[in-house]
Amino acid sequence: MALSLEDVAHLLATRGVNQYGREAVSQLEHALQCAQWAEKSGETPATVVAALLHDLGHLLAPVGDTAEQDDLHQYMAIPFLRGLLPDAVLEPIRLHVDAKRYLCTMEPGYWETLSPASQHSLVLQGGAFTPQEAMQFAAQPFAQEAIRLRRYDDHAKVPGLVTQPLCYYMAWVERLALVPEAALAH
Repeated sequence: MALSLEDVAHLLATRGVNQYGREAVSQLEHALQCAQWAEKSGETPATVVAALLHDLGHLLAPVGDTAEQDDLHQYMAIPFLRGLLPDAVLEPIRLHVDAKRYLCTMEPGYWETLSPASQHSLVLQGGAFTPQEAMQFAAQPFAQEAIRLRRYDDHAKVPGLVTQPLCYYMAWVERLALVPEAALAH
């Protein structure tokens, strides 16, 4: 079942107040900071929305401690968003964890720039790619958007950073939302 725009906003506004893993920000603060980074970097609306929603899977997952297992959050939200948003939003979300694995292989020193929580989750997510896996990743559609999204993700962990409110970025989501075929028939 697809989520509605209202469902997405509700998840972010309610479950998003929870701490973002082992980081010093909430899920919502992280999402808003990530979207703001993407917007200020001149990204397309689809990449800004992907930045906002990239961790929505954490909010859909059952509540519990995922500190010692990978919750596969990058895949969790895709079925719920598929009927709502285009692939230009969904694919960078799906690929953002693999982008971290890619960057750890392709950029010397990248791993050291990750927060301790992100380093820990990388281990749970399979670690750095082999060079062959990195090449395969980079050849996929939307891999470059996912890599940029990953960089925004890395920077979006600043306690107290002022961002636009959720309603500002939900307007971006609304503009990209797919129009159901039934609505076109009227």
